[in-house]
Amino acid sequence: MPKNKGKGGKNRKRGKNEADDEKRELVFKEDGQEYAQVLRMLGNGRCEAMCIDGTKRLCHIRGKMHKKVWIAAGDIVLVGLRDYQDDKADVILKYMPDEARLLKAYGELPENTRLNEGIAGGLDEEDENNGDDYVEFEDEDIDKI
Repeated sequence: MPKNKGKGGKNRKRGKNEADDEKRELVFKEDGQEYAQVLRMLGNGRCEAMCIDGTKRLCHIRGKMHKKVWIAAGDIVLVGLRDYQDDKADVILKYMPDEARLLKAYGELPENTRLNEGIAGGLDEEDENNGDDYVEFEDEDIDKI
């Protein structure tokens, strides 16, 4: 039987969370970077994101963030654009929900971007006034059941 010479397994590595709860400085985009909203996760460290400039890009999650920062559909991320491939980008940073609200307040994100929804549908407003997805029963109907 081999000797265990390490300090622990994957659960020990999973416990390292580099002080996520403390406040960090808000990072704005620079040249060659763009804000994007994740449309869907594709697996293998990739996601499909709609950038603020209107282009849908295939984004690769950088290794520093992989398995440490969890990204879901609807999250606002900062992507680094590739000068040799316009349809691909690299996820540099994931914004926390309060940081995304601040970006929207500063005018960095457009007004039609939905921030607090789990699904990213904020860039095309086609389902306005369709919020009647519930069924309303009257008291007589409930008594019959």
